[in-house]
Amino acid sequence: MAKKMELQVWVEGTVIAAAAMALSFIPIQTANSAFDLSLGMVPLVLYSYRRGFIPGLTAGFVWGLLSIVVGTAMKNFVSVPQIIFEYPFAFAFGGFGGLFAKKIQHAIHTHSNMTVYYIALGGVVAALARWFWHFWAGVFVWGAYAPEGMNPYLYSFVFNGASALANAIYVAVVLGILVKVAPQLFIPKRSHFSSPVKSK
Repeated sequence: MAKKMELQVWVEGTVIAAAAMALSFIPIQTANSAFDLSLGMVPLVLYSYRRGFIPGLTAGFVWGLLSIVVGTAMKNFVSVPQIIFEYPFAFAFGGFGGLFAKKIQHAIHTHSNMTVYYIALGGVVAALARWFWHFWAGVFVWGAYAPEGMNPYLYSFVFNGASALANAIYVAVVLGILVKVAPQLFIPKRSHFSSPVKSK
C-alpha cells in the first residue's frame, strides 16, 4: 500500500508539471518581461500543499526541465549555468509552498480561520523563492543589458520585482478562493486529514 501511495504521489507530480508546462504556452507570459505572470505556479503550489515540500520541489524541477526541452527556455539561452538556474532550479523553488502543507491541511480539517492566511503565506513564499533565482540571474547575466550607469542589482530588482509581486498575489488570491470552493483539492485521499470533521 505504501509503495502504491508513493507511486501515486510521483505520478500526480508528473501530471502537475505537465499541466504547468501547458499553461506556460498561454500568451499572457512574455520572455524577459518585467511583468511575467506564471500561470503554472497555481497547480504547482496546490500540489505542494497536497503532497508536501519534496514532491513540490520535484514537480517544479520537472516543469523546469520541460521548459528547456519543449518550452521557450532556449530562446533565452546565454549559458548552461544560466539556463539551469533560471529553469530547473528556479521552478523547483516554486514548490516551497510545501513547507506549509501540514499547517494548511490541519487548518482545513479543523475549519480554522487561519486557512486562508497559511495558503496566502505559502503562495508568497513560493513566488519569492522562485524569483530569488531569477533575481541573481538578472544580476550576473541580464545585468549586462541594464541602462548605462544603472546598478545591476537595482536593475534586476526592478526587472524581476514586478513579476515576483504579481505572481505572489496571483497565487495567493486564486488558491485562497479555491480553498473556499473546493477544500478537498488540498487534502489527498487516505490522508489522516481527509475524513470530515464531525460537528460538535
